[in-house]
Amino acid sequence: MLKTICLTAALGAALVSTAAAADLTFDGRTARANAAADGSFQLLADGKPVAIAAQPMRSRTDSVMFDALFALAQQDMAVDRVDAIRDPAFNFGNPVDCECFQTGERWPYVWTRDVSFAADLALARLEPIRTRQSLQFKLSKARDGVTPGLFVAQDTGSGGSWPISSDRVVWFLAARDLHDNSSFMTETWQALQATLAQDRAMVFDSRTGLYRGETSFLDWREQTYPDWTRNDVRFIGDSFALSTNVLHYQALRLAEKYARELGDARASQYAAWADALATQIDARFWREDAGMYMSYIGEAAHPVPYAKYDLLGISLGVLAEVFPAERARRSLANYPYVEGGSPVVWPQEAQQPIYHNRAVWPFVSAYSLRAARKVEDATRIQREIESLMRGSALAGSNMENYEMRTLAVHVDEGPLSGPVVNSPRQLWSVAGYLSMVLEGVFGVEADGTVAPKLPVALVPQLFDKRDSIELDTGSTRYILKRPRTLDGDLLVAKKIERKGNTVTVQLEPRRDTPRVSAFRADPANPNAFAPATPAAPAAQKRGNTWTIAIPAHHQLWQDGIAVGSSATHTVTNDGHQHCLSLTRREGDLESLHSPMTCIGPQQRLPGATHWTWNAATSTRVRIRLHYDNPNGPINTGVTAAVKQLAVQCVGQPVQRATIVMPHSIGPQESTAAEFDLPKGSCRFTLEPGFNMSALEHFAQYNGGKGGRDGVLNAANVQALLIAPVAGDAEATR
Repeated sequence: MLKTICLTAALGAALVSTAAAADLTFDGRTARANAAADGSFQLLADGKPVAIAAQPMRSRTDSVMFDALFALAQQDMAVDRVDAIRDPAFNFGNPVDCECFQTGERWPYVWTRDVSFAADLALARLEPIRTRQSLQFKLSKARDGVTPGLFVAQDTGSGGSWPISSDRVVWFLAARDLHDNSSFMTETWQALQATLAQDRAMVFDSRTGLYRGETSFLDWREQTYPDWTRNDVRFIGDSFALSTNVLHYQALRLAEKYARELGDARASQYAAWADALATQIDARFWREDAGMYMSYIGEAAHPVPYAKYDLLGISLGVLAEVFPAERARRSLANYPYVEGGSPVVWPQEAQQPIYHNRAVWPFVSAYSLRAARKVEDATRIQREIESLMRGSALAGSNMENYEMRTLAVHVDEGPLSGPVVNSPRQLWSVAGYLSMVLEGVFGVEADGTVAPKLPVALVPQLFDKRDSIELDTGSTRYILKRPRTLDGDLLVAKKIERKGNTVTVQLEPRRDTPRVSAFRADPANPNAFAPATPAAPAAQKRGNTWTIAIPAHHQLWQDGIAVGSSATHTVTNDGHQHCLSLTRREGDLESLHSPMTCIGPQQRLPGATHWTWNAATSTRVRIRLHYDNPNGPINTGVTAAVKQLAVQCVGQPVQRATIVMPHSIGPQESTAAEFDLPKGSCRFTLEPGFNMSALEHFAQYNGGKGGRDGVLNAANVQALLIAPVAGDAEATR
C-alpha cells in the first residue's frame, strides 16, 4: 500500500495537471487518471503506471478517466500498426512484409475474423489504407491449378478449417465501408462472386435454408458446444450457427448491392437468397421460452434447439435487421448480464475454464452497444460503456478478454483458471473501445451523420456541471450540449448545427421504448451454469421396436422434435432411420444435447471411392462416410477433407453433394448428405473437392500439413453408410 501511495504522489508531482484526478473503482480495484497540459495522461491501472501520449483525437468531458482511456485506445492502435507480421506457423516465424494492423501483442499476425470485426467497428473509418491492406492480405487465388476466382481465406481452425468453420464471409462486413478505392472494390466484387458461389455449393443446406458451420469467433469447441465435440467436430460442421448465418446474409446483401450498381443480372438472385435466409434465421433460431435467439441448432438430420445463447450472434442479427423489431429488442433486453458486463455466452459451462466461457470480450460488448443503440435500450447502452471503461482502466490496455464477474485478466481457479489466453492491445478490443467513444457516446457514425443516444445515467460522470462535452477528431469538432432537464432515459439530438468544421448538437431527454423485463444473472448462483450434458440415449431393440429409457428430469428428442412424456419412449421400425438425443432440466435451465443415437436400417458398403446400391423403391437416403483423417489435430490446420459425392442412377441426371471429413482421432463418421433416389441401381462416386490448403495464402504455412508441402485434401475412407430417411412430405418437423 505504501508503495502505491508513493508512486501515485510521484506521478502527480511529475504532471502539470489541468483537471482533477479521476478515479474508477470496481471489484475492490482502483484506477486513477491524471491529465497534463500537453494533452498526455498518466494512468495508474490497479497499481501499474501507464504513460499515455497526446493523441490525434481528443475528448473533453468532466471525466479525466474517460478522456485518458480514449487516448489509450488510440495509443494501443498505433502500436498495432506494423510493417511486417509474423506467426510461428507461417514462413517459419520469419517476418512477412505487410503494412498492416497486427492482431495484438501476443498475436502478431493478421487473422480474417479479427481484422474484419475490428475494421467494421472503427478501423475502416479511421485508417482506411492500412485497413484495406490488412484485408487484402486475406484474399487469395487458388493454387490447385483448377479453381478460378479470388477467395477469402478461412484461417486455420476446428477440424482443419473450412467448411467446419465457415465464417470467412465476415471479411465482407469490413469491406463494405471501404469504397473509396476502385481497385479494392473490384477485388471485393471478385471475392464476393467466388466465395459466395463456393459457400452456396458446399456449405448451404437446402432443406433448412441455412448455411452450415461453426459459430463466428466462438471457435474453441467445448467452450460453447457440448463437451463431446472436444475430439469430434463432425457435428459442428453439420450444425447451423446464428452468427455465421447472419454474416452470410450481410455478404449476400453486399453482393446484391454491387450487382445492381454493375448491372449484373445476379442481383435479383442474391436478393432472393438473402430474403429467404432472413426468413429462416428468424424462424429457426428464435426460442420463445427464453425470449432470445439461440446460438446454434442441430444438424439437418436432427435440427434440435440448443439452450445456448451468444451476444455476438444476437447483436449482429439486430444490426442486420434480420429479426422482427419486437423480437430484436426483446432478445437483447433478455440477454443476461453480470457485475462485469455482458458475458459472450449464456449459460456458462461449470467444468470449462475461463475463455469464451465465463468471459466478457470487449469487441462483443461494442457490438452489443451498437445493437442497443439501434433498439434504443438505455440500460444496455450504459452497461456496455461502463464495462468497456472498467476493463481497459484496470488492465491499463484494451485486453482480449476478462473474467465476466471481476473483469480480471486472470483468475486462479486451478484447472478452471483463466482467461486461458489473453493479450494486451488486442486489435478488435481497441476498435471496440474507439467505436464506443465515437458512436456510443458522441453518436458519430461512420458516414458522418450524428445521432447521439446517450443514457441520462451517464450525465453525472461525463458532464457533471459542464454545459457541454466535446470530441475533436482532428478534422471535425463535435459538441454535445446538455439539456436543462434530465427527465428521461436517453439524450438524443434535438437540433444539429454545422458551422465549418464544428458540429453542435443540442440534446434533449427522451424515454426509451417500453422495455421487456430483463433479468440480471448472478454467477455465484449455480443456476448461472447449464446442467451437465447427459450421455447418449440407449435404445433397446425387441422385435420390430426400440425402447428408450428417459431418466427423471430429462427430455428425449427424436428427429428434431421433443417426444415422450413418461419414463420410456417407443419407436416402431418404419423403414426409416431416426435420430435421438437427451437434454437435462434443472429449474429453468436446460443442458446441451447428448451425443446423437440413430436407430433404424442402415447399410454399410465397403470401399474408398466407388459404391453401387440398389433401391427396392424410390426413397430418400442419408449418406455418411466411415473414415479417418490423421492429417492434423482437432483444433487447427487447413486439411479438412472436402469431397463431392456424385450419385448416378439409371435414367436420372447426376446429383452431387458435399461431404466433409474433418481431422479425426481414429475412425468416425463424416458429415451427412441426403439424396432422393429412384427405384433401381445407383452408383456413388467420391470426386475431388476444395479445402483451404488449395489457396495460395497457405503456401507459406508450416504449422501442419497442406502448406509448404503442397495441397492436401485427403482422408482414409473405409465405407459408405446409407440409410433411408423420411422425405420432406413425411417428416414431422
